[in-house]
Amino acid sequence: MNEVEKITRRKAIAGLGTGLAAAAVAPVFAGIPDRKIPAAQKLENPATKYPKPPFKSQSQPWPGLASKMDPRPDHGEQSYKGSGRLMGRKALITGGDSGMGRAAAIAYAREGADVAINYFPTEEPDAREVIELIKAEGRKAVAIPGDLRDEAFCRHLVEEAVKRLGGLDIVVNNAGRQQARQSILDISDEDFDSTMKTNIYAPFWIIKAALPHLQPGSAIIGTTSEQAYDPSPDLYDYAQTKAATMNYVKSLTKQLGPKGIRVNGVAPGPIWTPLQVSGGATQEKLVKFGGQTPFGRPGQPAELASIYVQLAASDASFANGQVYGSSGGSGQP
Repeated sequence: MNEVEKITRRKAIAGLGTGLAAAAVAPVFAGIPDRKIPAAQKLENPATKYPKPPFKSQSQPWPGLASKMDPRPDHGEQSYKGSGRLMGRKALITGGDSGMGRAAAIAYAREGADVAINYFPTEEPDAREVIELIKAEGRKAVAIPGDLRDEAFCRHLVEEAVKRLGGLDIVVNNAGRQQARQSILDISDEDFDSTMKTNIYAPFWIIKAALPHLQPGSAIIGTTSEQAYDPSPDLYDYAQTKAATMNYVKSLTKQLGPKGIRVNGVAPGPIWTPLQVSGGATQEKLVKFGGQTPFGRPGQPAELASIYVQLAASDASFANGQVYGSSGGSGQP
């Protein structure tokens, strides 16, 4: 056999080997469906993505309506795209009419969850919008108005959510009361009691009522704040409650981890919500709200929606006892 024949034969054998390898692998790949590659997303500058101060001076009676704010907050109504991460889950969200609660409710529905929202009765106009957005995703939407400062109502809230959703496996304690006072001397006993009951007692009552219904794999999420780490002088009572929220997340994690129930928290920085225009900030602060962050603007509720999804999703199963910050580069954690 001459050298040319040797080379030709070597190529033939190599080609045969490649063909056999391809034939062996083909059945494996034949069972994998074609995956649609999503289009590349255009980069957005976070510093210019949303409105910056100065904002228009404005005020509303507590607890305020997002629909009457100028500019109106973005909760992800047009932007949030789901991918089935919470398919079949059943969630209860307090303060689900506006702010981070509304953003979470929209995102959860678009991720495949049925959602019950609680809100103060005067927030009905905002709540109706959220209910319609949940229904538009083909998900079950449950509206349960009421005052979280009432222990009996908190128990009723959980019972009603379980009954109308057909179960419960995500609890988001998001509702909060924030009223700015320049001095501790300006805080009445009634004010202090209302803040404590809304921000601390209500989650305590709700979690106690919900626990018998939560199975391994369920998630509890609390909304704390950068105020837990770096309190403002005019939010004396509110800041205390947010430190307590961070602490109950850490404590319950150790209690419920062995039962397979995860507990986490979200700590926003300055976010444009009705809290600010209904007594949560002075008019002086409101006009320049969020301007101190490196982005020079406040955050929008939509920018936190994916965090609430992540903490509820089963693929984040090792995230437990965590507090996820979102403050635009300022504050802690």
